[in-house]
Amino acid sequence: MRIDAHQHFWSYNKEEYGWIGDHMDLLKRDFLPPDLLPELVNSGFDGSVAVQARQSIEETRWLLQLSEKFDFIKGVVGWADLRSEDNLRRQLDEFCKSRKLVGVRHVVHDEPEDSFMLQDEFLKGISILKDYNLTYDLLLFPKHLPVAQVVVEMFPDQKFVIDHISKPLIRSHILDPWKEDIKAIAEFRNVYCKLSGMITEADWEKWKQEDFRPYLDVVFNAFGTDRIMTGSDWPVCLAAGSYKDVITVVEKYIAGFPMKVKEQILGSNCSEFYNLNIDL
Repeated sequence: MRIDAHQHFWSYNKEEYGWIGDHMDLLKRDFLPPDLLPELVNSGFDGSVAVQARQSIEETRWLLQLSEKFDFIKGVVGWADLRSEDNLRRQLDEFCKSRKLVGVRHVVHDEPEDSFMLQDEFLKGISILKDYNLTYDLLLFPKHLPVAQVVVEMFPDQKFVIDHISKPLIRSHILDPWKEDIKAIAEFRNVYCKLSGMITEADWEKWKQEDFRPYLDVVFNAFGTDRIMTGSDWPVCLAAGSYKDVITVVEKYIAGFPMKVKEQILGSNCSEFYNLNIDL
């Protein structure tokens, strides 16, 4: 079974999605499960993991409601208040009544302090996730990787996954210091990496397959093939290409890999990481 490890849904409004600027006008509309399903089918995917796009408990409730209505949504990575132990436990007690909640994410790369994750309250929140068997998605810029390394080392029994290979400067063809920091954080076996969000970090008009190879080489050399998963970042990816374009970037790179390894990268690694309730 092939699983898209990273996609979003939204009912668009300017106030809650202010990050969608004028250069992304095509994203200023609703993107809902019936819009995604044909893309999954056309690319040979059987399901997806829906990831939060708003930092609110209402967002998590909404995604879980969608996941109960649409079976192809195999898991939800929601938002919860990691900086308040009482709120967090209350929220997770509610959300975990659904078998579809598999993880939590905070939009760390939009926080003003690069060391945001080292706040005592935030670290306490991370420590609670294991009580609920939940993963944590790391949404970072390359500058946050050294801080993330400190965090993942503190919690060796907590599973983490780096979203969008940490958004390296693909457009500018810059590898360092991202390259060395990815190698360093990959040393921790509780950390996985998503092959997602790459085309939106490249030149939207002129990107080509070769632009991604140096970055994919780094990720595969660092994480191996058993801690990598494939995500579309739909519908954000539509700003720079089609759903099929995103998946093809990965498929071309792994074209010569053994079938079992391809299955890992396109589905089973994701299922194992998020402990999805599916039969592979």
